Amino acid sequence: MKKTKVINSDISRVIAQMGHFDTLSIGDAGMPVPMSTEKIDLAVDNGIPSFMEVLNNVLEELEVQRIYLAEEIKTENPIILANIQQRLPKTPITFIAHHEMKTNLKQCHAFIRTGEMTPYANVILESGVVF
Repeated sequence: MKKTKVINSDISRVIAQMGHFDTLSIGDAGMPVPMSTEKIDLAVDNGIPSFMEVLNNVLEELEVQRIYLAEEIKTENPIILANIQQRLPKTPITFIAHHEMKTNLKQCHAFIRTGEMTPYANVILESGVVF
C-alpha cells in the first residue's frame, strides 16, 4: 500500500505524470470542467471534502511554483484566499478572470472536484521542479 499522503490512485497518477510547468486544478463542486480534461470527482456531500483539505493533501506531493486564482476570489471568497495565501506564503499568485480560468482548464492534466460549496474556490497549480 502507498505510504505517502496522497492515497487516491487517480490523483497520485496525475501528479506522478506531471513535469515542469504542467498544471493541475482543484475546485469547488460547481466548476464547469471541459470534456477534454480529466475530472477526478471526490465530492460526496456539501463541503465534503473541503477545498482546503484536498489542496493540503495534493501539496504533500506536488511541487508548486505558481498558482492561478480567479480575480473574483478577492471579494467573493476572501476566507479561502487567506487560507491559500497562508498555506503557500512564498508561492507567486497570478490573478485571472474567472472565465479565463475556465478556459485554462483545457490545458490542465486534470481537475479535482471537491465538495466545496463556496464561490470561486478554484485554483490552478503550476508544477515546479525539486532540483
